[in-house]
Amino acid sequence: MSLLVVGLSHRSAPVSVLERASLVGDEQAKLVQDTLAAEPATEAAVLATCNRIELYADVDKFHAGVAELSTLLAQHTGVGLDELTPYLYVHYEDRAVHHLFSVACGLDSMVVGEGQILGQIKDALALGQELHTAGRLLNDLFQQALRVGKRAHSETGIDRAGQSLVTFGLEQLAQGAPVAEWARGKRALVIGAGSMSSLAAATLARAGVAELVIANRTLERALRLAESLAEQHAATPAAVSAAGEETLRGSLVARAVPRDRVSAELPHADIVVSCTGATGLVLTATELRTALAQRAACPPGAHPAAADVSLLDLAMPRDIDAAAHRVEGLHLVDIESLAEAAAEPSGDPGSSAGAMATDVDKVRAIVSEEVAAFGAAQRAAHITPTVVALRTMAADVVASEIARLDGRLPDLDDKQRAEITQTVRRVVDKLLHAPTVRVKQLASTPGGAGYADALRELFDLDPQAVAAVSRADGSARTAGPNDPKGGRT
Repeated sequence: MSLLVVGLSHRSAPVSVLERASLVGDEQAKLVQDTLAAEPATEAAVLATCNRIELYADVDKFHAGVAELSTLLAQHTGVGLDELTPYLYVHYEDRAVHHLFSVACGLDSMVVGEGQILGQIKDALALGQELHTAGRLLNDLFQQALRVGKRAHSETGIDRAGQSLVTFGLEQLAQGAPVAEWARGKRALVIGAGSMSSLAAATLARAGVAELVIANRTLERALRLAESLAEQHAATPAAVSAAGEETLRGSLVARAVPRDRVSAELPHADIVVSCTGATGLVLTATELRTALAQRAACPPGAHPAAADVSLLDLAMPRDIDAAAHRVEGLHLVDIESLAEAAAEPSGDPGSSAGAMATDVDKVRAIVSEEVAAFGAAQRAAHITPTVVALRTMAADVVASEIARLDGRLPDLDDKQRAEITQTVRRVVDKLLHAPTVRVKQLASTPGGAGYADALRELFDLDPQAVAAVSRADGSARTAGPNDPKGGRT
């Protein structure tokens, strides 16, 4: 195992750099494909979220791997290598495993313990499998990371400390008031219908907003989200209007509109949440000032009388102009301000500091235990092809000797030949049993990789035969659920 990760996150880089370094469109796919095409990587996967970009690879040379992965990150993010390098971190082998397992448990998140990262790790694995850039090592690693994250959430109270970035952002907007009290009766506009925007819409619906408008580039997706939320809150659908809107009325008024209708909805919104994949600004400061002026001109009762318009920008790069921070009447919370709030002692609301520290310590113990188990399993798996090649060689020797015996003693009957064959096989199996079992045990210990080399040297095994077993094993592990090989995914 030669696992290497090179990346940057909210812990190593300022938001201004993370924003510029974000991967948009199909850049994630291009990055892993280019990583696999470059030496010295043989596997590749990318974990890209709103506050981290990490490139994982199986490499055969550490220094060359770091240089290559760093260069690829710079090329695909568009940030110069000289500018990017000071913010990059590097983890290798067991430290890389420890890092990903910690990330999966939410220990490295902006909001400690948040669970959304598990979905993002699952997406990273799915992309690697789809593009065939994730082989045996990365498949095992990411699948185990998902299991470790789930174990941490089920066996500890890390959920008490952790929460979604959406919830954390809304709490910052509420400025100490309970989110349900702060949001009740307000009108909310959610721009985007992806996973983060959908979570924001669902959270606002539960908090009791009076009206929820979903604006999305694809109206159909926004309609599905609005309908789902309305049904959950005992709403019934009304007719589709000529403007392409669908109103769903009940305890929650939910509407879906095309994204080009955002400017018309802004003057009526008390809360705006935006998280799209746009490469440019979705809302400029000028557009927001215009909306404020239109809002002020609305007749009494046309919208809830909120003192400010609350803006939550969860996109990276940002959707909402940072200049909105300086516009009177607007209260903007974005990734940068969330990072600052999370760094403060009061930035992790929910449980007491003592309980949270206990939960974090429990999760760290789980991570350490799982890293040790993963390392042992990988080291043991590393020697398996050598053991298989040894036993294959022994079987070939037995077959060759039995064939030679047939030539020298052609009068043996079938029963005698079968008994001799079985006896020879038993002798060979007994001679090989103890050393192969012991070498597997030794290989699972730290530094045990050398035992495979020793076994190959002692028995003069053909390196190509060992490599063939490794390739077959890797192919079986990466085959899809419908693949005739029946491999794992």
